[in-house]
Amino acid sequence: MNKVFIIAEAGVNHNGDINIAKKLIDEAAICGADAIKFQTFKAANLVTKNAKQADYQINNLNKETSQFEMLKKLELSYKEYVQLKLYCDVKKIMFLSSAFDLESIDFLSKIGMSIFKIPSSEIDNVPYLRKVAKLKKKVILSSGMSNLGDIEFAINILRENGTEDITVLHCNTDYPTKMEEVNLKAMETIKAAFKLPVGYSDHTKGIEVPIAAVALGAKVIEKHFTLDKSMEGPDHKASLEPFELKNMVKAIRNIEIALGDGRKAKTPSEKINARVGRKSLVAKVDIKAKEIFTEENICVKRPGTGIPPRYWDFAIGKAAKRNFKKDELIEI
Repeated sequence: MNKVFIIAEAGVNHNGDINIAKKLIDEAAICGADAIKFQTFKAANLVTKNAKQADYQINNLNKETSQFEMLKKLELSYKEYVQLKLYCDVKKIMFLSSAFDLESIDFLSKIGMSIFKIPSSEIDNVPYLRKVAKLKKKVILSSGMSNLGDIEFAINILRENGTEDITVLHCNTDYPTKMEEVNLKAMETIKAAFKLPVGYSDHTKGIEVPIAAVALGAKVIEKHFTLDKSMEGPDHKASLEPFELKNMVKAIRNIEIALGDGRKAKTPSEKINARVGRKSLVAKVDIKAKEIFTEENICVKRPGTGIPPRYWDFAIGKAAKRNFKKDELIEI
């Protein structure tokens, strides 16, 4: 991944409607995202019938129900995911989906998904990690709700079972994430600890944090987006609307360009501007031929087209080769 890989996280913001899912694909492609990611699961394989919702889910839905009941309404069928994969191919945007059960891993592999995004919830799921690893595909591992030991545990299982191409995403699993809990520098800690590419999966409001993550070296950015934040569902309120996603992509691409290659050298425009903005050695007063240059008769002024002032000490004590008028660039 040479440029920052931007994932528009549609998740379950399709609300179980394939037509909304297709509109999300349309918008993600228009906004310039590299991939759009959904969440593939069967509620019966994912949660028990009485598993409680997270607080943020209750708050965002303004009602309390079971996770099973909530997720059952957000399911898409495998046939519908095949349609979405084909639709992504037409729209020239990569189809991704996080599997949340073992059966869904097999399905996504069968339809040719090239990158497996492991959600934070599966970071210590041994059979899940082994199954993904044995596919020997590129893996992006989210690390919300975890510490370095948890990340190491997952990486070791992935490597032991044949997967080496791993990118780790720093993440905070709260929707929306409070700024004081982002801890963006943890991304750098992960990179130093595991010597792997890193990125950031963002759940904050707005776009400034993922942009900052790119400036800190993120190679992958994942961000939830929706057609409309006011839609009913657990994740809409913590998602970007299309115009915000477009602005985020544009800003990230600008930051990529601005980061440059790390060498400190004059740019082509600076070489031109240096002739105006830098300074030269000039005659402070009229100077006659053979007169000695001193601190009293020469000074430093713009433009920068003459002898640079770094040669001040070399010039002092030299004899003028000809007459110089006040403010004329001197020669040695």
